[in-house]
Amino acid sequence: MDIIDDRHGKRSTIISSQIPVSAWYEIIGSEGTIADAILDQIVSSLHRIDLKGESVRKGILKKE
Repeated sequence: MDIIDDRHGKRSTIISSQIPVSAWYEIIGSEGTIADAILDQIVSSLHRIDLKGESVRKGILKKE
């Protein structure tokens, strides 16, 4: 929470996840207030890029 709060509106922050955004609330924790605060700051100004397709690692493993 402190990291997100310190950077919000001042600096860019890149968050990468294999977990869908819809599941973040549940994963952040049992304290709903903290999850609300973190997600409000992250989701309100995000630029979301969803990557689709085969994993690059799968291609590398096939070559080996």
